[in-house]
Amino acid sequence: MNKLWMIICVSISIIFFAGCDMQKQAKVLDFDSIKLYELQNDAGMTVKITNYGAIVTSIVVPDRDGELADVALGYDRVEDYINAVDKPYFGAVVGRYGNRIAEGQFTLDGETYTLATNNGPNHLHGGTIGFDKVVWDGSYIQGDGYTGVELTYLAKDMEEGYPGNLNAKVTYKLTDDNELVIDYYATTDKATPVNLTNHTYFNLAGEGNGTILDHKLMINADYFTPVDSTLIPTGKLQPVKGTPFDFTSPKAIGRDIEQENQQLTFGGGYDHNFVLNKDGKNMTLAATVYEPASGRFMKVYTEEPGVQFYCGNFLDGRLKGKSGKPYVYRGGLCLETQHYPDSPNQPQFPSTILRPGDTYNTRTIYRFSTK
Repeated sequence: MNKLWMIICVSISIIFFAGCDMQKQAKVLDFDSIKLYELQNDAGMTVKITNYGAIVTSIVVPDRDGELADVALGYDRVEDYINAVDKPYFGAVVGRYGNRIAEGQFTLDGETYTLATNNGPNHLHGGTIGFDKVVWDGSYIQGDGYTGVELTYLAKDMEEGYPGNLNAKVTYKLTDDNELVIDYYATTDKATPVNLTNHTYFNLAGEGNGTILDHKLMINADYFTPVDSTLIPTGKLQPVKGTPFDFTSPKAIGRDIEQENQQLTFGGGYDHNFVLNKDGKNMTLAATVYEPASGRFMKVYTEEPGVQFYCGNFLDGRLKGKSGKPYVYRGGLCLETQHYPDSPNQPQFPSTILRPGDTYNTRTIYRFSTK
């Protein structure tokens, strides 16, 4: 039997969960209501998650020579997540609606709802106090070939302007195959838009080790959603062929990023939703990322119709992470699996409306290896 450990670390007393055997063990140190969970498998991969914001704080994986490095941008202290300038959403679950909603408004079943405009004229990532800034309830889970964490949060009716009491649940599972599996669930008592995603910034060379411009990226998408100057989709689907947005074959992220292109200007680089090549809700390969120097390789699979590729255009060196190194301009990349931005206002996009009696349920997998 493989050994799998889970450690929940924060600060005061140690207890052991009932039912743990000698090979699968867990311990918890509790500091008020905020905890840090550590998952480890026999392959040497370690993932840390806190119930503050359901944040992935660390992902440690080996390179082609077996050397370990943390490839997720973030901090060692919860205070740094709470007090960070610019709120970059390092590692967080964002919601109730991830990404942007135009002018902080949408109309549903004849009623108009007003949200916070916290990103220029638009609403971003759930508002002023979104899911990334609340304390979730957490518990240890384990099964055949994985160990993990289950996090739950009740977003009350009209919290941040959204209708309905939304019961949200996110599970993180670390498998023996070096996969981080994220499952999102939600139910509601009123119709409401829901679009949950994870906002981890990756640098496969190791967090704080320069830019991600040499990373080779493939995105399984023949189309992307062009945006206006405030990064709201125009409603059209534009072919990537012949543009800097063509990642259908792996290429270095920095190869085309400085081209004169209105869309790149609007995003300050890549900060766009890509329309994945898929049929329905089937699990699909969304993207791959390869870092040549270390040999680290990541595949992203999802049931979602889109993925937001963001290349750290707003990082500027002011934030320092776990290694003490500054997070430089374009020092991390995000691949946020999602429904399209502003879908509540764009009926031609796949719907994000969850209704009473239905269950929101979607899975994303980040799989790590080397080559």
